Amino acid sequence: MSRIDESMEFIPVRIAVLTVSDSRKMEDDRSGQVLADRLREAGHTLADRKIIPDERAEIAAQLRAWIADPKVDVVISTGGTGLTGRDVTVEAHRDVYEKEIEAFGTVFTWVSMQKIGTSAVQSRATGGVAGGTYLFALPGSPGACKDGWDEILSKQLDYRHRPCNFVEIMPRLEEHLRRK
Repeated sequence: MSRIDESMEFIPVRIAVLTVSDSRKMEDDRSGQVLADRLREAGHTLADRKIIPDERAEIAAQLRAWIADPKVDVVISTGGTGLTGRDVTVEAHRDVYEKEIEAFGTVFTWVSMQKIGTSAVQSRATGGVAGGTYLFALPGSPGACKDGWDEILSKQLDYRHRPCNFVEIMPRLEEHLRRK
């Protein structure tokens, strides 16, 4: 069963938070604030936080900028994962992924099912890796951000989480670049 091994040292990671919205401003961005508060409370570093509109090219450009930034280990976006015509966050994420973490969306759906029942099918939460950086896209509601953080990311971004976690394999994410 999964657990936190308290005998191990916690290793903070540097996380950027991206809110995708045509209408939100920093002062009313509840979902981005939930993520920023929770990651800090867990002991991680808020590396950056931005709000950008639902524009695929702009989202992908911001993801690429953070992937290139050595001060960012993880990006969590919120918003734009639904089914409407303006919801393009998932497509932007997939534009930059080197590898998709398919199970992230599956596990998020399972967690959501416990809270909102079959309405969970409308979420397209996704996760992936590019340039040694983890990228996760969560729905735009504060509840979805709480669920994604509390039930999945807080554990997988904790080096002490057993039997495994994302942090322990971070040094190996780009090992393919060292192969000859």
